[in-house]
Amino acid sequence: MKISIFGLGYVGCVSGACFAEMGHEVIGVEPNPIKVDLINNAKSPIVETGLEELIEKAVRGGRFQASENWQKAIEGTELAIVCVGTPSSSNGSLDLRFVRRVCEQIGQALKNPAGYFTVVIRSTVLPGTVQETVIPILEQQSGKRAGVDFGICMNPEFLREGTSIHDFYHPPKTVIGELDAHSGQALVSLYKSLPGPVVRVPIRVAEMVKYVDNTFHALKVTFANEIGNLCKELSIDSHRVMEIFCLDTKLNLSPYYFKPGFAFGGSCLPKDLRAVSYEAKKHDLELPVLGSVLASNRLQVEKIIKKLMEFKGRRLGFLGMSFKGGTDDLRESPIVELIEALIGKGFDIRIYDRHVSLARLTGANKEYIEKGIPHISKLMAATTDELMAHSDVIVVGTRDEKFCEVLRSANSAQTIVDLVRIVDTPPPNAGSYYGICW
Repeated sequence: MKISIFGLGYVGCVSGACFAEMGHEVIGVEPNPIKVDLINNAKSPIVETGLEELIEKAVRGGRFQASENWQKAIEGTELAIVCVGTPSSSNGSLDLRFVRRVCEQIGQALKNPAGYFTVVIRSTVLPGTVQETVIPILEQQSGKRAGVDFGICMNPEFLREGTSIHDFYHPPKTVIGELDAHSGQALVSLYKSLPGPVVRVPIRVAEMVKYVDNTFHALKVTFANEIGNLCKELSIDSHRVMEIFCLDTKLNLSPYYFKPGFAFGGSCLPKDLRAVSYEAKKHDLELPVLGSVLASNRLQVEKIIKKLMEFKGRRLGFLGMSFKGGTDDLRESPIVELIEALIGKGFDIRIYDRHVSLARLTGANKEYIEKGIPHISKLMAATTDELMAHSDVIVVGTRDEKFCEVLRSANSAQTIVDLVRIVDTPPPNAGSYYGICW
């Protein structure tokens, strides 16, 4: 393919050189004449392992050149990749002036009649930027329509400084945020020789993915440092602890626990977090991340209390009350906490949980139910039919596949509040559906 890359900074230089190595013809567009001269003289404007050799090979082979002339670059290519910087403003917001300027240039160059052209944003931008900033500028400057006269995509990069060339050729995933399938097809062709999954998603999803990656990386560093600080005070080898931690790819380093939803509870997580925070205080240690986890967890409960207060005067039905599905354990269950708060606010409530009902009969949780929360145990419905007949609002509190069938019986007067994403699409007959994080 013939590709123009706008911005020859870190991402632009690496991407341009790697695309050229793959056999594509690349024109790098850069307003800084020093960078342009360096690349055209087969030199790298940045320090990165292996990049100078790659640029030299590409330039000598006639597959990579740099230019200040954005008009000719667009006219001579079929796909433009925007790699300009998006630095922070003083208040933390993104400075999009470079993105805007480049989009104005691309839009102006697209005025002239030509074949279908694809514009790809590779710069890191917040969700909504392509739709609210990039597309309007391109359409205004070109007089053409996105998705009709030209394609538009979001293609976040996952390159680490120092290993970027290896990362380019061995991506963990290739994310293509596309306005439509036609827009994304050029990128599918561009990356077809690279390993790893190719994920085609709406543009806003692709914009968000990069921020999720980077904020989680920052969280991992901080988490490890806070564990390290506590271990040092306790005369424990923190590196050995984390080596053992990383051996667990079933729970610790895995997709497990990464589904947005309701608060955590149970007999372990809250108790152990409190114990670690207490131990840190004994040693005059501040662990802001670990210390804020329970507070953040509490906000999920408060969020649903606030949501359910919108239904004051209507009857509530809870499907599930244990701290997670498939168990009868009610210790520190956030659903129980939620129910108790709403009882105090005068709601008429019924609860169905087949595991807890069994527990009452077999005695596994009998003492806790009858002595700790007897007022709640009196609200238990014997069947899901009884609960559905009673309720104006159904709250799904735990994951039980049988609840999917129950929800299909919801009618147009009933609202479903889903805390676990028990269904991917709202039941067709229900009045309305609310997902806590989706």
